[in-house]
Amino acid sequence: MLEIWGRKTSSNVQALMWCVGELGLAFKRHDLGHRFGGLDTPEFLSLNPNGTIPVIRDNQGAPIWETGAILRYLASRYADDSFWPTEVVARTAVDQWAEWAKINIALQFTGPVFWPVVREKSPDWKAVSGALSNLEAKLSIADAQLAANDYLAGRDLSLADIQFGHILFRYFSIDIPRADLPNLRSYYERLTKRQSFRDHVMVAFDELRP
Repeated sequence: MLEIWGRKTSSNVQALMWCVGELGLAFKRHDLGHRFGGLDTPEFLSLNPNGTIPVIRDNQGAPIWETGAILRYLASRYADDSFWPTEVVARTAVDQWAEWAKINIALQFTGPVFWPVVREKSPDWKAVSGALSNLEAKLSIADAQLAANDYLAGRDLSLADIQFGHILFRYFSIDIPRADLPNLRSYYERLTKRQSFRDHVMVAFDELRP
């Protein structure tokens, strides 16, 4: 049994839960953070001294923290070759897109775009616009990649899509102008047909609003 610490409205937890769903793993999740609190308790800090979510423990093993490390652990242990290849060159091709998505999409969307639009009554739209311009320059790279591929790293859903696709529900849900990126839109629509994506990523985020 996989134990998971983290609330369902955390984007990092959503990426993890989507991965767990795709891999068909049994789990028990403990809500922590935001309105649930609990991140600064001695019990949780003994699992992760950073006081951040998500954290997992697999079959009573040592706790694992940091989303990327957790996803790679689960993929290495439980995924098939199409999701996380065993051959090093093929695996690196997936991994480079996963890293790219984390650094260029997740980080450039969540802090500079999502939080101001969702949490602030009067966002600094000039700053948001500048951040969107930077973000969509990167999303255009994905759009070009998706012109020839059903998924970010090729024809099959992989770890790269977990790191990338979980951001798109929020990107397409908040009230912002969006560039015309038709391949990205089609890719997102494919993701919305996956039950695990619907269950774990397409989660209302009203509680995050002030």
